[in-house]
Amino acid sequence: MSESNSVPSIRIRAVNEQPVRQGGSFVLYWMIASRRLEWNFGLQWAVEQARDLGLPLVILEALRVGYPWASDRLHRFVLDGMAEHARRLEDSKVLYHPYVEPEEGAGKGLLAALAESAAVVVTDDYPAFFLPRMVQAAGQQLKVRLEAVDSNGLLPLRAADKTFSRAFDFRRYLQKELPQHLGAFPRPYPLQGQALEALESLPKKVLERWPAAGEDLLAGSEGALAKLPIDHSVPVAPARGGAEAARETLERFLEERLDRYGEGRNHPDDDAASELSPYLHFGHLSAHQTFVEVMEREGWNPSKLGHSTSGSRTGWWGTGESTESFLDELITWREVGFNMCWRTDEYDRYESLPDWALRTLEEHAGDERPYVYTLQEWERAETHDELWNAAQRQLVLTGRMHNYLRMLWGKKILHWSESPRAALDIMIELNNKYALDGRDPNSYSGIFWVLGRYDRAWGPEREVFGKIRYMTSKSTRSKLKLKEYLRRWGPEGEAAERQQSLF
Repeated sequence: MSESNSVPSIRIRAVNEQPVRQGGSFVLYWMIASRRLEWNFGLQWAVEQARDLGLPLVILEALRVGYPWASDRLHRFVLDGMAEHARRLEDSKVLYHPYVEPEEGAGKGLLAALAESAAVVVTDDYPAFFLPRMVQAAGQQLKVRLEAVDSNGLLPLRAADKTFSRAFDFRRYLQKELPQHLGAFPRPYPLQGQALEALESLPKKVLERWPAAGEDLLAGSEGALAKLPIDHSVPVAPARGGAEAARETLERFLEERLDRYGEGRNHPDDDAASELSPYLHFGHLSAHQTFVEVMEREGWNPSKLGHSTSGSRTGWWGTGESTESFLDELITWREVGFNMCWRTDEYDRYESLPDWALRTLEEHAGDERPYVYTLQEWERAETHDELWNAAQRQLVLTGRMHNYLRMLWGKKILHWSESPRAALDIMIELNNKYALDGRDPNSYSGIFWVLGRYDRAWGPEREVFGKIRYMTSKSTRSKLKLKEYLRRWGPEGEAAERQQSLF
């Protein structure tokens, strides 16, 4: 886990065939997914380019208003990180430009205007949501070289030459291939110790048309958010965004929860979940940093890796049971989703399900459902099921949902929707609208797992589900510690009143 002095070539992708511009005034890092100043291959590559070319570095971090599911919740979480970057870079030689679109389409032309003066543009390679289309369109438009850098996970996106349909097979692949990538990690502090040139200001015409966001907007104040054309019905989440909040959450997990993770993560009342997924999703936290800090706590080194490539979930890392369990979530389950999104544009389509799942769902599409709820009833937690409603309230009010209950949440949507396709649409809508970690490859993995992705056929064959894995609230309540969870999020708790006020 040594520092890398340069970015592995497998992580750098030329988006267009334009050359590096001779006589450019600066190197531009267009920060769109890895929204952090540490452990970031994209920023590291931009710094190295600026250093080698003897040019200043400009960081553009922009926030659109027209993206799907744009809301006070998602905007505020991103703005927290932008405000932190503005503070930290204020007295540095790096010129940071935080731009927040005041109305849809207002930011059009900003990247191209900055690129006119850039020697090269570097951005983040992220395989989901609208970002791949946005980067591809930028590559066609810009008259200067655009490079996308993969800083998503421990395994580079381009390392695997196949799409994995089972987590078991992907785990086996990781056990064979991942060791060669464990020595090529991003520098923890890519800006530290770099003698970069300084740029006093962006061109006046750029600043006049696309001014940097002011303190009030970066603070995500209620008044500033209210002026933006985004969904104001989704309230700001209690959790704050940004790298500082991400580090605090990681430290709390390491100190208070990791030892209990293996046994306690499935029990809502044990409060052993990491709560890191929103920060990983928005790029406020690196998977590399998370891995390093977990392993340093374990006193681990690569010599402890197992030699078996059997795909076993335990034993290969050579750590304690709770750490092995966490690493399987952080690496296997998270990155198998990135593999799917990177290799297919159909990752969010019903037709992308395995053939066996499509077949059994179609065979049972006409089965009578015991209940059928509308999207509005689902959203408002108006089902007959107390536990399902509690999970939905937690999602709506906090942007989070307990991991195990998210599986049940999805299975019951499948069970009580008019068709499997309708169930998928409902899951995507609710998850992407309310979840801080929605719109992410890992999030899509969880949704599609409900319908059979990364799973196998199960028996006995049942109404509605067919051979899809079955779950019930009754069995969940018998397995899990839920007393405190239901007290907090159930129909008699304060959360129910707060949730009702939103609708």
